[in-house]
Amino acid sequence: MSDYTKQIANLIADVRNKKPLIHNITNYVTVNDCANVVLAIGASPIMADDINEAADITSISSALVINIGTLNKRTVESMLVSGKKANEKGIPVIFDPVGAGASTLRNEVTRTILNTVKINVLRGNLSEVSYIAGLNATTKGVDASAADIESNDATTVAKKAAEKLGCIVAVTGAVDVISDGKNLITISNGHRMLSNVTGTGCMTTALVGSFCGAERDYFKAAVAGVTVMGIAGEIAFEAAGHKGTGSYHIAIIDAISKMNDNILGEKARINEI
Repeated sequence: MSDYTKQIANLIADVRNKKPLIHNITNYVTVNDCANVVLAIGASPIMADDINEAADITSISSALVINIGTLNKRTVESMLVSGKKANEKGIPVIFDPVGAGASTLRNEVTRTILNTVKINVLRGNLSEVSYIAGLNATTKGVDASAADIESNDATTVAKKAAEKLGCIVAVTGAVDVISDGKNLITISNGHRMLSNVTGTGCMTTALVGSFCGAERDYFKAAVAGVTVMGIAGEIAFEAAGHKGTGSYHIAIIDAISKMNDNILGEKARINEI
């Protein structure tokens, strides 16, 4: 185990010892799964999207996760006031721009959030992050398009977006790429069956938020969250992949709940570039 991987592995114990409160303003398709993975890794989730309490909840939280998967005007307002409160108090903000590039509304909301709130970590697929970076992108709903996967280099996209936004960028896919504009990490964990379960990207973002709530080195926190999801996908396939996607879905949460420094240290395939 490399020294860097060991540091990442040790963050799991940090999360479980600190039990950070993670405020998720997320989408109703995956809200339950996001809450469950936050609990599984040892943090504490809260989902408060009403404008009358969103900022107050953020002010007592250790991290704010914003996810635009199911957009409506009511929650967008809550995202903005919560993001401003997080910035005011030095609380990390993790943004998942689900479907950015797919519709005028999503594009406008993405621009508004990025122009209004200082983001610490952006986590998205290749098409979403390509769009935000100002590159050609053909977003396929909430999934990365085959054309973008073929034509856009994830390392270039991650670095360009990180430089543009001044934050950590995690592009997740067959090989995950994380960059702060200078440093770059690739992670080769995961299983193709993850793409058959709704919300594994959202869950990954929630995990990144959980680690950011316990670790102020947000680059390491992003690497930890993405790596944990990838390893969980592998373990879940071994345990339940043959049963079907429903059993595999639950096995992902099981694997996260059993994750520890030894498992991560043994299975992580992290490459520092």
